[in-house]
Amino acid sequence: MTLQDALRPRALIGGLRAPTLAALLAVTVLTACEEQKTPQQTMPPPSVGVVTLHPSAVTLTAELPGRTVASLVAEVRPQVDGIVRERLFTEGGEVKAGEVLYRIDASRYQAAYDAAVAAQKQAEALVPTAAAKVARYKKLAAQNAVSRQDLDDAEATLAADRAAVAAARAAVESALINLDYTDVLAPIGGRIDRSTITQGALVTASQSTALTTIRQIDPIHVDVTQSSAELLKLRQAVASGKIKRAGEGISVQLRLENGEVYVHTGNLAFAEANVSETTGTYTLRATFPNPERLLLPGMYVHAVITEGVAEQAMLVPQRGVSRNTKGEPTALVVGAENKVEARILNVTRSIGTNWLVEGGLKDGDRLIVSGSQKAAPGRTVKPEEVEIDPATGLLKTPGAAQPQKG
Repeated sequence: MTLQDALRPRALIGGLRAPTLAALLAVTVLTACEEQKTPQQTMPPPSVGVVTLHPSAVTLTAELPGRTVASLVAEVRPQVDGIVRERLFTEGGEVKAGEVLYRIDASRYQAAYDAAVAAQKQAEALVPTAAAKVARYKKLAAQNAVSRQDLDDAEATLAADRAAVAAARAAVESALINLDYTDVLAPIGGRIDRSTITQGALVTASQSTALTTIRQIDPIHVDVTQSSAELLKLRQAVASGKIKRAGEGISVQLRLENGEVYVHTGNLAFAEANVSETTGTYTLRATFPNPERLLLPGMYVHAVITEGVAEQAMLVPQRGVSRNTKGEPTALVVGAENKVEARILNVTRSIGTNWLVEGGLKDGDRLIVSGSQKAAPGRTVKPEEVEIDPATGLLKTPGAAQPQKG
């Protein structure tokens, strides 16, 4: 090759001119870029699980802590002095009202009663003689055979004898009462505690130490406390019509210490008319039947009180609600053209695995309950209707997203 051939520009490179080759390279690069962009642009929208919301009537309840209280309590004390001769009940058992619990030595009270009866008979024996004397003196006084003074004295004697009879009768009744008090009776029926004294012990009338205690536990009371703020909120909701009371009688259910629900339903007996200045709470009392004697006084329980019915309540699954950076409860819904929208909610309380929402959602909204990590506001998604287990709050629709919080 000569020097002139080396310096001459090559017109062909691999059989192609340089401009043509450059154009082909540019087309190849653009085609490769388009091939890389095409899969991203044609990706289908992500699937999300949704629940369509509709308002419904919901019974509102309040679960409040409390303790069981005997409906009646009676401390048994002696009314007379003496030595206890017998104890006639089984400790921890059931007794009936009027049943004999203890017998106190009655010998001196029997003697006092017998003496009072004899004194009454003696007083009654004087009355007929005095009455006859008055009748005779009245006839003689009419004939001026006796003085008026003698008649007055006879009438005074008759009145004194009759008063003595009345006093003697009262003494007999008093002696009989004391004699009856030697049998210590159960003032009420119920479960009786252990005895604080034994046979042979000396007891005195109206002593400070009770012989035993009887508690009536069927029915049994449950005293619970509720904050005054909750009371105000409930009354305002009732006044505004958001909640309607179920009726005059308010039913109450009981949750025991082991978490089980008590088989019998009770009723709200009363609510105190004042609020505690120290705790800001007021006391409610419910009454429950207790035929099996399962409930004992002093047990810690939770009373589930029916407050009323919210006829247009919006229940929202808790798994579909989160909080933003401000701490406000928010939810994602699928709006028009399947685009995701963020809503700020007005949550009032929890009901099971749901939130009761009063604002931020409307009838027919599709709430995202799964796949929310792929559903940013404004993004198009593919909604799939799912079903939530109301007991656990987990998804139970086959083929839907796994039961995890979105």
